[in-house]
Amino acid sequence: MHDAERALFDLRQGRSVHVAATGEPGALIASVDGLTGAALETLRGEGQLRLVVTRHRATSMGLVPAAAMEGARGMSLSLNGEGPERILHLAMAKGRFSVDPRDVRPATTVEVGGLTLARLGRLLPAVVSVTTDPQGSRTLRDGIASGAVLAVTSARIDEMAGNVDVRVTQVSEGPVPLAEAEYARFVFFREAHGLLGHVAVLVGRQRDWPDPVPVRIHSACLTGDLFGSLRCDCGEQLRGSLRHFAGSGGGLLLYMGQEGRDIGLANKLRAYTLQEHGLDTVDADGVLGFGADEREYVAAVEMLKALDVTRVRLLTNNPAKMEALRAGGIDVQDRRPLYGTLNRHNLPYVKAKMQRAGHWLADMLAGTPAPK
Repeated sequence: MHDAERALFDLRQGRSVHVAATGEPGALIASVDGLTGAALETLRGEGQLRLVVTRHRATSMGLVPAAAMEGARGMSLSLNGEGPERILHLAMAKGRFSVDPRDVRPATTVEVGGLTLARLGRLLPAVVSVTTDPQGSRTLRDGIASGAVLAVTSARIDEMAGNVDVRVTQVSEGPVPLAEAEYARFVFFREAHGLLGHVAVLVGRQRDWPDPVPVRIHSACLTGDLFGSLRCDCGEQLRGSLRHFAGSGGGLLLYMGQEGRDIGLANKLRAYTLQEHGLDTVDADGVLGFGADEREYVAAVEMLKALDVTRVRLLTNNPAKMEALRAGGIDVQDRRPLYGTLNRHNLPYVKAKMQRAGHWLADMLAGTPAPK
């Protein structure tokens, strides 16, 4: 296993990892997500603790003007004896924070490496860091030597994060009759690094599919798809696309493991809590330290190619999906809108998608039904 992948696994398990970089001191890093008092005390034994957050989070905290973070990939601020709950509050709560500007600086290369690991692990993008001297304490040296503390370089983390050549492997498949489409097959794909799995749902016999092939790229939404949450229109879009495939001679749904625009279920639920206090979906994600949309569609492109689908009619309201497929060499011949039903719970969400993310939803907000 790649050492950066092992470091990601350790961070998700609540263990600290040591990140090193050429030309600067290393740092012992732990995720704020799931941080325990015992882990915090272990870190304090190595020196002065710092909280490292993304620039999105730093802006929402009011720590420094956005212009002052030009080029910075994260910000680092001193901690002064706070416990796990207070640190979690600093890392994710809405509001402005009184922090001495002298205690705030751009994150170092190794601190950014820790942030990157947290982000890849769908954890809250915030870490606690303590700078280590070249030798470190005897406890740290012994931990690294024994393997109890994993050591990884920031270069290896960046290599893993920057690998845009996502490879997907077809793992298994089987028939799954659906209420909307009795003849359907599920094909499970796994990304090469093992972090995400995706499912292709083939409706109808592939040899009988229309040309171009109707395709829906659908990001997983546990709350909407399974439980029928009224906060979003995801479940209706999912079932509407399957009905469209069944009624038009077949089609392909790519069900991507990108919950909450790829921030993960735990962070999506945190964002929901922030939305209860008046934030829209984009600003809520920003408060947590994420960008407006963290999704990539390289895996979707590779799944289409693996299934020998190169000409598509895309069921989407999202221009980014069309652009991503075309950039990946897929011939997007046409687009079909796909709407859910507006209600008082999802109206702010739909408005934010149109006004903040540029989704084609004006007709839906005007009450115009999508074409059958």
